Amino acid sequence: MAAIAEVIGANLETLAPLFVQEQGRPLNKAVEELMACTLWAQQISTQEIPVVVNEDTPERRSETHRVPLGVVGAIVPWNFPMLLGVWKIASALLTGNTIIIKPSPYTPLTMLKLGELMRDRLPAGVMNVVSGGDELGPWMTAHAGIDKISFTGSTATGRAVMANAADGLKRLTLELGGNDAAIVLPDADVDAIIEPLFWSAFGNSGQVCIATKRLYVHDSLYERVASGLADLAGKVKVGNGLDSATELGPVQNRRQYDFVRSLIEDSRAAGHGFLAGGGLPDGPGYFIEPTLIDNPPEDSRVVAEEAFGPVLPLIRYTDIEDAIARANALSVGLAGSVWGRDLNQAQAVARRLDTGTVWINEATYVAPWQAFGGHKASGIGVEGGPEGLMGYTNAKVITVKKA
Repeated sequence: MAAIAEVIGANLETLAPLFVQEQGRPLNKAVEELMACTLWAQQISTQEIPVVVNEDTPERRSETHRVPLGVVGAIVPWNFPMLLGVWKIASALLTGNTIIIKPSPYTPLTMLKLGELMRDRLPAGVMNVVSGGDELGPWMTAHAGIDKISFTGSTATGRAVMANAADGLKRLTLELGGNDAAIVLPDADVDAIIEPLFWSAFGNSGQVCIATKRLYVHDSLYERVASGLADLAGKVKVGNGLDSATELGPVQNRRQYDFVRSLIEDSRAAGHGFLAGGGLPDGPGYFIEPTLIDNPPEDSRVVAEEAFGPVLPLIRYTDIEDAIARANALSVGLAGSVWGRDLNQAQAVARRLDTGTVWINEATYVAPWQAFGGHKASGIGVEGGPEGLMGYTNAKVITVKKA
């Protein structure tokens, strides 16, 4: 783990520009992700794998040990191609497994470079990076020599991974899609929350599984929140990630770009109001300006489907029970957030959201010392924290009958 952190830190000048050129994010944000990789490797290295004493009597002693699974297959998406990979690498190696990492075919280069840099720092075969097209994932999930699959990606692909791994009864960790709701309570401090709310939705051009993708705002605050977000959206610079003035880069690939465009075009055809953005500039690059949709209905595509791009619907509510019900109505439940001054009330709302993570007065915060995973169709198992680490092991109980 120390070697991984050291190698990434020592090669930022090589890795960061490569990251920008294949993923699109601004250079300073690429550096942030790479530095987060070093934090994850360092922090996971300090986690302990406990031996639990179940019974210790004059008659017998029983202990539960955690043992490696064997070979882990890690399938990593294109939106956070390094950090989500290092989550899996660090946990797998600390628990005594070897790992095969499959980066996304859209973003293979930075992870392949890390594999190259690590060749002389790890024993041969411990960490392997294998790049390929759409057929590689099914080969890995069905391969008899792979004991666990850790997959981050869409719910639809997660179902395919689960089905393909069934014959071998592989262990699975699936971190899948979300359509995360944020609820702004009537006592929220509008001036204080506008900027963090904006970036919770539009950071990485909205290409974050735990981004705010549906924003429910109490009717008494709606106009102020809408105005504040629209004002900020109009000031953000969208462009080439290698330009130091750029704050938001492009949508990463053509398929996702076309999907996000289709949501915008569907809202326009349905007559939804646009508070900001909505333009689809001509020219090279998959650039979409931050787009805010004004109070679309719940059954509209822009609300019901996960955008995974720089599009956010703002939705009015008057009754908190109604807002909670709407936030929980979808089949996914990855994360959510609640914004308000009264922390007791905010926590009461948070406890009722059916998601793996809920933040209060912030969003998208994750850390290696806490579990991260989804409810419902947003996944199985967790990454991070003691629970995530144990997911890379088998339990083995050893019982000794004393003389």
